[in-house]
Amino acid sequence: ALMMVERERDEGEAMAVNRPRQEGEGAEAAAAPAPGPAGTGEKVEGQRDDGERDDGEERKEKSEEEDEAEEKKDKVELEEWSEIRLAIAELSPISRRGGKLCTSPPTLPFLGLSHLLLQLLDKIGPTMAVLRLDVQRNIERLQELYLQDPSKYSTLTAMVEKEADDGTVRKADSCARAILWLTRSMDFTVALLQRLEKEEEEEEEEEGSDQQSLAQLVEDAYKVSLKPWHGWISSAACKIALKLIPERAIFVGWLMGENQSYSLLKVEIEKLVQLLQPFLDDIHAMLAKFKLDRLKST
Repeated sequence: ALMMVERERDEGEAMAVNRPRQEGEGAEAAAAPAPGPAGTGEKVEGQRDDGERDDGEERKEKSEEEDEAEEKKDKVELEEWSEIRLAIAELSPISRRGGKLCTSPPTLPFLGLSHLLLQLLDKIGPTMAVLRLDVQRNIERLQELYLQDPSKYSTLTAMVEKEADDGTVRKADSCARAILWLTRSMDFTVALLQRLEKEEEEEEEEEGSDQQSLAQLVEDAYKVSLKPWHGWISSAACKIALKLIPERAIFVGWLMGENQSYSLLKVEIEKLVQLLQPFLDDIHAMLAKFKLDRLKST
């Protein structure tokens, strides 16, 4: 009897092993989700499928590419902002409207232009060190008074009126004198740029022509702007400085900056002169009212 029971059991196991799999049973097993922590088939926290991972990585890469492109764009724009373009940007908001004169020249644009003048003198080189030092001191003098009360001294006229009331307007260290000499230095800048723009020709037209050197252009600009107001000491110092002026082509290259042609530089010089000259004329007219326009140095 025991042998018969064992034989029946073996036959039952064999039938179970050899029984054909029912249709769909394998597919259901394959489709069953992987067991979670408790064997429930739920997705583990933090676990992502392939689609989610690919979308996240794609968004991250796209964001990095956009940031890199924006950074390159900002760098190019910064390089393209030459001193002349910055000066145009300073002057454009305060340009004359309908031919009306600016009776009270604003202080901040004037200081901004004065700082750009320093950069121009730096490009000419150490030969302009004496003039540069004077410009720097005059800027600092105006900034000091302006910062005492920005709303009160928002115009150059207000500064001169204050010193006229105090009886200090003609002193050597007055803000009125600082305004006068900064304005005359800008007169020099205008004269130099006008001569440079007039003399310079397109590269293909330059062959065989005799161009004036930068030293000659600087000397001519100095004679019509600063020399009439300089004493013999200042004139002698400038005469020595003229011997160390850099090459004209180098200076023009510095003015152009990055990614700019000379034809575009000429257009910008013309635009700057058109904006700057009336502004300087207004300042000279204001100084003349206080009888300061004829003051000379030693």
